[in-house]
Amino acid sequence: MATDGAALNLFLQNAQVVLDNGLVQVTLTNPGGLIIGIRYNGLDNLLELNNPVLNGGFWDLNWSEAGTSGTRGKFDTIEGTDFKVIVENEEQIELSFKRTWDPSLKGDQSPLSIDKRFIMLRDSSGFYSYAIYEHKEDMPALNLNETRMAFMLNIKKFTYMAVGDDKQRHMPLPEDRLPPRGRELAFPEAVLLVDPVEPEFKGEVDDKYQYSCENKDNKVHGFICFEPPIGFWQITPSNEFRTGGPFKQDLTSHVNPTTLAMFVSTHYGGQDLVIPFQEGEKWKKVFGPVFMYLNSALDKNDTSSMWDDAKLQMKKEVQKWPYSFPASEDFVQSSERGSISGRLLAKDGYISEENIAAKGAYVGLAPPGKAGSFQTERKGYQFWVNADEEGYFYIKNICPGDYNIYAWIPGFIGDYHYDKTIHITAGSKIDVGDLVYTPPRNGPNIWEIGIPDRSAAEFFVPDPNPMYINKLYIDHPTDRFRQYGLWERYADLYPDEDLVYKVGISDYQKDWFYAHVTRKIGENAYKGTTWQVQFKLDRINQSGNYTLRIALASATFSILEVRINKREANPPQFSSGLIGSDNSIARHGIHGLYWLFNVEILGSQLTQGDNTIYLTQARNASALHGIMYDYIRFEGPPSY
Repeated sequence: MATDGAALNLFLQNAQVVLDNGLVQVTLTNPGGLIIGIRYNGLDNLLELNNPVLNGGFWDLNWSEAGTSGTRGKFDTIEGTDFKVIVENEEQIELSFKRTWDPSLKGDQSPLSIDKRFIMLRDSSGFYSYAIYEHKEDMPALNLNETRMAFMLNIKKFTYMAVGDDKQRHMPLPEDRLPPRGRELAFPEAVLLVDPVEPEFKGEVDDKYQYSCENKDNKVHGFICFEPPIGFWQITPSNEFRTGGPFKQDLTSHVNPTTLAMFVSTHYGGQDLVIPFQEGEKWKKVFGPVFMYLNSALDKNDTSSMWDDAKLQMKKEVQKWPYSFPASEDFVQSSERGSISGRLLAKDGYISEENIAAKGAYVGLAPPGKAGSFQTERKGYQFWVNADEEGYFYIKNICPGDYNIYAWIPGFIGDYHYDKTIHITAGSKIDVGDLVYTPPRNGPNIWEIGIPDRSAAEFFVPDPNPMYINKLYIDHPTDRFRQYGLWERYADLYPDEDLVYKVGISDYQKDWFYAHVTRKIGENAYKGTTWQVQFKLDRINQSGNYTLRIALASATFSILEVRINKREANPPQFSSGLIGSDNSIARHGIHGLYWLFNVEILGSQLTQGDNTIYLTQARNASALHGIMYDYIRFEGPPSY
């Protein structure tokens, strides 16, 4: 490995471009801008070039014609047609591989102008990449379903994956997923390893979604090679350009070995996160830069030092954001950005006569919309922070534009929305003062189930079927829900009758199943299930209105029906209609998109003594249709 101070060089070789700073050498196709070589620490090429489909490092997208339903269409590998050297000096080289939309390829190529950029700095153990996407007034309509940057690493070399302090492991081989070594389960991503090359993986389930995490935590992940000891890490220093906000979950690294920087996807959100563009709609967005970081260790088995060093580098990259070196005028520099500060308080007179500091609240700026719309916002930028102990927040480095303030407070249901337009300009410093969120509330609590935290993690997550396990998540302290097939355990626990929860007796951590799913009744037949919440009322205000609040952490092609004391009531007291497509149950998530429903109940519908609320998930087309509850609360009338 070269020492610090080596020269930074650019070589043009026939149909290739080579960046070399003495530490790392990167080879790209010209003018396509596909990465076909990364040389580091004596290994000639870290990348895999012999896969049947995807190889090397690349940007790609998935798109479909306007009006198309669903979340999948055509893949576009985004090969550039015009190469240009943007910056070349002793400290930095920046390259552009641009593709302008060709109308003659309508239907075969996504109607977007895309400029892929690659940056190498002197003495930097890695390289950066970002891209400028643009939809212009002369371009037809389309749906953008997904875009990402991906690296397919050397299959024989990179066998150890790390996506978190407690999520690291040796990984199976890609061939283990293919028949006859692997057997596909309920969906193509999940494969049972029946005869893997290495026997230690036999009987395990491999699924790339088992390694997903929330955008706000998705900052560094990658793979380690042992001979020679090399770490390849993908570092994403900001979430501002990702769609769906900080709580959206997405893919990281997985078997192949593959590392992904996801920018747009429908994962854990479904159709609501497809980006539709109208004919002639003007739009431009910068994705990235992300940093591909390479490190090494003296001891080939020292995975911890390489992971710790990668985390340290990630913190350095976060501190440097927004970067000062990208040359595109579309990347907004620090001096062109603004800031906002304020304090968020909660007002709930049934908890406290005084306003309550929004401790730990998530506060963010996103394009103008409705309460909660940040979670399906797709075209603009978002900027989020956590409020401090007293509810104060300070958001810096905000790109110029118009925004609303969005927030949610752990322990309180619903979304805060400050719908006055916040206009950010270069150097602006806006103080909005005290903001007060009044969460939905009509009366005092009579009972509640769960914790209002937008997740089903506090409920009962069963042990996996021993036939379908991922060893990483056995007795895992936080992510035990990542196991395959947990939805099938509901029928094991409730073979004949559905769940009954008795307020004051049952414990939601033990007695409330994490997902309200269907029941299998035949080879390919399912039926909806009805859960009961039984409770006693010592007194009733016959003329008063009671309120049932149901917060959902996820919904996948489901219909939630609510009935009061009449199991067969038709129509039900409340029906959500068909909701959700986030697919979180199948993809081992504990939440997707957040929903809040409020059901008004007349006192005359209740009885003194025993009462039952029936919760039916009525959609029954699949084992994977269902909902996850976040929190349920039953309120009395104001004077109760």
